[in-house]
Amino acid sequence: MLVHLVSLGCPRNEVESEQILARLANAGYAVVDDPARADLLVVNTCGFVRDAVDESIDAVLELAASKAKGAKLVVCGCLVQRYGKELARALPEADLFLGTGALEKIVSVLKAPKKSCLLPDPACSPLPVSLLPRLLTSLHPAYLKIAEGCPEHCTFCIIPKLWGPLRSHAAPVLVDGARALAESGAKEIILVAQETTAYGLDRGEADGLARLLELLSRKTPGVRFRFLYGHPLRIDDTLLKTVASLNTVVPYFDVPIQHASDKILRHMGRRYTAQDLEAVLGRIREILPQAALRTTVMVGFPGETEKDFRFLVDFIQKWQFDHLGAFVYSDSADLPAHGLKGKVSAQKALDRQGIIMEIQAEISAGKNDSRIGQVFPVLITRATDREDWPFAGTSPLQTDRIDGITFVRGENLAVGEIIPVVITEADTYDLYGKTLP
Repeated sequence: MLVHLVSLGCPRNEVESEQILARLANAGYAVVDDPARADLLVVNTCGFVRDAVDESIDAVLELAASKAKGAKLVVCGCLVQRYGKELARALPEADLFLGTGALEKIVSVLKAPKKSCLLPDPACSPLPVSLLPRLLTSLHPAYLKIAEGCPEHCTFCIIPKLWGPLRSHAAPVLVDGARALAESGAKEIILVAQETTAYGLDRGEADGLARLLELLSRKTPGVRFRFLYGHPLRIDDTLLKTVASLNTVVPYFDVPIQHASDKILRHMGRRYTAQDLEAVLGRIREILPQAALRTTVMVGFPGETEKDFRFLVDFIQKWQFDHLGAFVYSDSADLPAHGLKGKVSAQKALDRQGIIMEIQAEISAGKNDSRIGQVFPVLITRATDREDWPFAGTSPLQTDRIDGITFVRGENLAVGEIIPVVITEADTYDLYGKTLP
């Protein structure tokens, strides 16, 4: 039996997809790249914003068009959890729909004689006693999901509804998961969750992420770690000093601020102010001056005036983030923010997004130019089809598939190795370098 899986959305989804593939492999399925050959087609969807919803639906329809006679098409994940039976009615091409709380049931329900849609409450699904097995689709870097759900209730976000409240995986389970990744050859492991800095809060643990980083570093030698999706309220001195003390943890901070206007932050349900952000970012720069800072911001949120937007622009120009993504607010009737007044037109929101990304391009280009001549340990992630730069990878300043990359040339290069690279050229987002003689 053959299976073809399409995984959409974030690295968290990628981890879930690898676990789905492992369950299917244990049931006798082999993975194929050609959907027309598959007996089973699976789409692990994203449903966070409108563009992701559209991409997921397009992927389902595309697979349905190539489905072999007698093959089954399964749609699972966030989009199913968000729209449920309404989605099942809208996509008669699919045979099975699994919400986020039903992903582990994929093998047992494949024999169902009729089309079905399973939507158990994800908060009621017990956490697994093991994160294994996983059929890895990404090893350089590898991802380790440390928690499910989210403790926050931002008014623009649907994630708590899709995944439930925060539930942290037990530390021994994560150690086993990290060791398995290392034994498979991973040299960098990226910790992910909806909100990594909240790790352990559901168990009443203080400084959960800091202690987890210490534990993983001690138990998994030869691997470097980084974490994504930190919340400004939970990046404190304990975490910063822990990162500073561990040479196995990359000093890279992904801190989605979303906005800088106090009014907009309050309406977003973010629970901090611009002054709080100034304090957090200042402490990062003070304790870890070499750290890379990444953020995401949202424009076009209901009530965002020109004054609010200019305040955000000034904030970005002041703090000179190494990497920044700007997103347009995606409205939907099932979001708390849907009822807010002061809707911003789609065109104005897009214009604001363009302004911010133009500003960030200048900032990123300037920072990259300043790195020419510096040496960084680069994880080689893939071979390229370029003769002048035959390999590509990520330095501690970059996260794979999120930021720019570092192109590398030199002797005896191999995917999966971390090697010192001296930067010789730079453009707006990417770096170029060669191995040391």
